[in-house]
Amino acid sequence: MGTLIFATHNENKVKEVASVLKHRFEIKSLSQIGITQEIEEPFNSIKENAIEKARVIHLLTGQDCFAEDTGLEVSVLNGEPGVKSARYAGENRDFDANIDKLLANLEEAADRSARFVTIICLIRNGEQQIFEGECKGTIIAKKRGTGGFGYDSIFVPDGDNRTFAEMKMEEKNNYSHRKKAVEKLATYLQLQP
Repeated sequence: MGTLIFATHNENKVKEVASVLKHRFEIKSLSQIGITQEIEEPFNSIKENAIEKARVIHLLTGQDCFAEDTGLEVSVLNGEPGVKSARYAGENRDFDANIDKLLANLEEAADRSARFVTIICLIRNGEQQIFEGECKGTIIAKKRGTGGFGYDSIFVPDGDNRTFAEMKMEEKNNYSHRKKAVEKLATYLQLQP
């Protein structure tokens, strides 16, 4: 079984990705390999930030790795919070505050359509590949559910009436933007020697 470094400290994301890739790769987070520093996300696009994180970890470790960046894009807010999703209400990554700010900004909105977008950048054998996944849905007015993380408690994917936070991991994976991107990554890796 091969090992892939996932350029994140977010163990929830590691669990999601490992649930898809577990039969083929051991997924190690930055914490598991002893990297404690935060990786800068200096760009104004999800794709550029994913590429930067993968590049930095590849330079630090010399090992095969991948990074992802995910954003929630709300139509009526011109794609906000987007690339700023984790820090929407400030630099301290407080998702309760992020949700409160988003719901306040949507208070008068009739259109509550949104989408999650995930971009994965893989660097393997010195080559870079990009994979994308999206999940369309709706932002509800009040939090529901206790599972998940981030905006999961206010996002209902198209085709269901539950929030991501009300679903088990396997149910969320039926819709998940991250799973869609990871499946593309897995398909690519299966075709590689």
